[in-house]
Amino acid sequence: MTLSRLSRSIDGKVAIVTGAASGMGRATAHLFGDEGASVALLDIDSEKLDSVVSEMHEAGYNARGWLLDLSDRGAIQGVVDEIAEHFGGIDILINNAGISIPVAVDSEDYGAAWDKVVAVLLTAQIMMIRAALPHLRAAECGRIVNIASTEGLGATRYGSPYTAAKTGVLGLTRSLAVEFGREAITVNCICPGPINTGMTAGIPEENKVVFAKRRTALGRYAEPEEVAHATLSLVLPAMQYVTGVTLPVDGGLTIKNA
Repeated sequence: MTLSRLSRSIDGKVAIVTGAASGMGRATAHLFGDEGASVALLDIDSEKLDSVVSEMHEAGYNARGWLLDLSDRGAIQGVVDEIAEHFGGIDILINNAGISIPVAVDSEDYGAAWDKVVAVLLTAQIMMIRAALPHLRAAECGRIVNIASTEGLGATRYGSPYTAAKTGVLGLTRSLAVEFGREAITVNCICPGPINTGMTAGIPEENKVVFAKRRTALGRYAEPEEVAHATLSLVLPAMQYVTGVTLPVDGGLTIKNA
């Protein structure tokens, strides 16, 4: 006899993952494929996107890639509608795409950096949500996960566009969780900490080791799949009473005082 009634399977669900050609997006796409979901992979890098889609096809997953510049607001709706038509709906949206442009406030390049970072990290998330909303409403249990950062909970020098955008993601998540709650669409947010991705690839390994041992409880950088598993947990049908949550996946960075 089993007492559980709620499903922990996304088999047969349709998921969109932005920034899916590398890092956490790639790991999330693969994990969702492992779990039986059909996956729409969105990215701006056509070569990497094709490579990941090929990987997923070789593994037997139902996946297709769409080339999309998320700063092009006018292109988002058409791509999302095409995804829904191709797969027969949309159940899950993972707003994962990221960009970082370190810049000083008094730099001549600050305005351009601000516009690009905010467009990709914040504006694109709400545009994707707006485009997918009719399909999520038609789904049995619509799920939205917005990827933010521990930079939305703190700050780093020369990162004000990034920090402002990621902080905005936290507020967006809370607001939409309240707005969509009566429709049983959950909206949650993950704040990754130090992760081994393309964005951190330029940091010397010895510097990563020193930082992780000094700043995190676990004393190491995470791999992208570790974030992907947290994302998976938040989109399970069984997670129907969890919404508006900001979940740090940071090895204890945000709770470690010394």
